Amino acid sequence: MGFKSDSSESPSGLSRNSSASASKSDSSSVEENICKFANKGLKSSQIGVILRDSHGIAQIKSVSGSKILRILKAHGLAPEIPEDLYHLIKKAVSIRTHLERNRNDKDSKFRSLGFLLAWAVIFETAVMELHQNSNVEYPQRKHSKKVDHLVLGPAAGQGLPNRLQCEGIKALNKSIFSHISRGGENIAFVTVFAIYNSSPNIHVDDKSDLVIVGNTSYSKVERSMAILNVFIDFIQATMPQSNIIILTDPTSDLQMRRNRVTFHPIQGEYSRDRLMLQRIRSYIAFLETRLEELSHNKGHTTHYIFTDSDVAIVNDLGPIFSDYPNFHLALTFRNNKAQPLNSGFIAVRGTPDGILRAKVFLQEVLKVYSSKYMSASRMLGDQLALAWVIKLDPSFDTMKFTKAQAFLEKIGGASVLFLPCAIYNWTPPEGAGQFHGMPLDVKVVHFKGSRKRLMLESWNFFNSSGNMSDMLCLILSSGRTKYDF
Repeated sequence: MGFKSDSSESPSGLSRNSSASASKSDSSSVEENICKFANKGLKSSQIGVILRDSHGIAQIKSVSGSKILRILKAHGLAPEIPEDLYHLIKKAVSIRTHLERNRNDKDSKFRSLGFLLAWAVIFETAVMELHQNSNVEYPQRKHSKKVDHLVLGPAAGQGLPNRLQCEGIKALNKSIFSHISRGGENIAFVTVFAIYNSSPNIHVDDKSDLVIVGNTSYSKVERSMAILNVFIDFIQATMPQSNIIILTDPTSDLQMRRNRVTFHPIQGEYSRDRLMLQRIRSYIAFLETRLEELSHNKGHTTHYIFTDSDVAIVNDLGPIFSDYPNFHLALTFRNNKAQPLNSGFIAVRGTPDGILRAKVFLQEVLKVYSSKYMSASRMLGDQLALAWVIKLDPSFDTMKFTKAQAFLEKIGGASVLFLPCAIYNWTPPEGAGQFHGMPLDVKVVHFKGSRKRLMLESWNFFNSSGNMSDMLCLILSSGRTKYDF
């Protein structure tokens, strides 16, 4: 895919000026992504792998290592090079420039040979020093203080049709809530959860580790457990007949007793650096056990919705399975060239055929993840692998991601339903801008990144007021804030 240089117009009808404008926009997008990954702690080599492997950005412009370093340096994100090494490299570059200028001068061939030897020695010395200094750490970036209390701002989408309208945290129109009987079909939610380095029952005395939400203080571990509990609370408020299955490390000491909640231990590697990879493996292992159970006991159908534990189910998701009866698994998409799919929501039809095809599909994603995106195993790798598998299908039209409308596609042997993130995986800050407010029929709110405090505060508000629409106004009004956790 490329642009013709010998024509005043591109095949799409864009003029050269508009193409140049698009190129400038694409360059800005590349720069934003590079800085975003650097701020998440990725090294320049890792950033290069992610950008070159992800379809969207790689097709816009090739990204060299030197370009990444230049961008990082311009934004104060590059590693510092020792002063003596810097001058050594400058000297080597100067000699190389001289050689280039005199390479056709026969009278200076011996002098050039001397310069060549000198350049080789200096370059080798610079490389050795660079290796010796390869453990130089990135400079500490100044982080703005994140907020430890609710902050309300203007709610996006005011005056737009089919969007939640708010006056402060009071809803002026009401969200559309589904009430449907599913007969003999059940829905179960599945999430992966692990506790790091500590039992949830151990209380940490370090007060600097504590955060306060409402009238309760939490340590880091207690915070994670509180988020898991609120995840369960939202499901039981909106879909009280649903079961919740928590896939976890067999060594985790999760002594939680909640109605309709079960723990399903799955052996694996639950370290932070491998959690996204393990999540896919756990999903596959879980689906395999369900296939085995169905082969012995064909009773009522149970559909499965795999989600992150930092989501709030704010509306009934049952209609997905009744309104779209022909899909095997469902994914959520957004208008994002590099990462069009979000792995925080995957629905699987609970029939033997649906479970089998979803399992095979996820096995293909795992294969791509393991072979192409291990450098992004801590984050993003699963989403990049998902996009890779989808785009491998030559008939797939990525332009469908630009419209927030559900559509069905055949990918490999599976019928895949694509659901818009704007409704089924809405995220507060991106939602406030990218989606122009909150749709009235929003069903899932995803508190990604530093929005976990907002998740707990939102539940506290709903628990005391009982008003879901007002709670959504609170989320919409405060979603742009980066909180302390």
